[in-house]
Amino acid sequence: MSTADLDADVLIVGAGPSGLFASYYAGLRELSVVLLDSLPEPGGQLMALYPQKPVYDVAGLPEVTGAALTEALVTQAEVAAPTWVLGEQATTLDRNPAGGERRFTVTTGSGRRVHADGVVVAAGIGSFRPRRLDAAEPHLGRGVSYSLGDLTDYHARDVVIVGGGDSAVDWSLMVAPVARSLTVVHRRRTLRAHARSVSRLQQTDARIILDADVVATHGAGRLEAVTVRRRDGDEQQLPTDALIAALGHTADLGPLASWGFELTGRQIVVDERMSTTVPGVYAIGDVTAHPGKVRIMAVGFGEAATAINNLAAALRPGEAVFPGHSTELMDAARIA
Repeated sequence: MSTADLDADVLIVGAGPSGLFASYYAGLRELSVVLLDSLPEPGGQLMALYPQKPVYDVAGLPEVTGAALTEALVTQAEVAAPTWVLGEQATTLDRNPAGGERRFTVTTGSGRRVHADGVVVAAGIGSFRPRRLDAAEPHLGRGVSYSLGDLTDYHARDVVIVGGGDSAVDWSLMVAPVARSLTVVHRRRTLRAHARSVSRLQQTDARIILDADVVATHGAGRLEAVTVRRRDGDEQQLPTDALIAALGHTADLGPLASWGFELTGRQIVVDERMSTTVPGVYAIGDVTAHPGKVRIMAVGFGEAATAINNLAAALRPGEAVFPGHSTELMDAARIA
């Protein structure tokens, strides 16, 4: 892997949906871009965890899978012809001395340095890892997983999904039509997902076991069965070909927490321009906190446009924050 220094007008830290849209908008403003992400492929949490999960909060798309949306966003991001740096984590942020060619230098875990005049942090929930189901760990990778795979993998199989949140219920709705049997096990007395999704699940043939835990998995090689224990102590063994644990994730900002931002919990505080307390560094998407913040993808897209337009105006004094409508910008680019 080459670790040569890179140079750009804007470094975007995070190649999830908000970061990808920020690259597109930077291209409209004719800013050069480096897109950096610690994951080995673009799409962020959407692609790493939910590629087959339907997404409903994107304007103009009543329903789209995470994989299809990521593919479209990557194509759109290429308007800026970004330099992609994937599989490397941003570790340090340094402000360069006055007179330096670029305002900031960000160093990655591999030692690569990226020099940029502006930085946009689109880190989502930060680095994340699934909460483990200890009882199922002996069969991890042998029938047990922490995310939904290709739906064809569950055809005519006995599937158990553990969890009661939105992901667990959404995945259950996707698996139910193809599985031989589906059992949903949740440790609480009620499912915590969106009411409409819970209602749809209850209309399927899925068996829902509440106030219970999976306490053991069985099988000499691959997973063959699980033991479910209810709160009253009653136990039963279920034949199982596949178990998906949807127990949520733990997350943290990692090295970004030491970059000098004002933080509230794991979020970076921003103003109405999406500017952080470090001048020249902006933040967008789920990683941000500001009054009235709504953590949905559609809001992240708007924050990306706001951050890039304000950054462009700051880098080029005299330019307006509002550059004109995208159709005008794209027409001008084609003529040029």
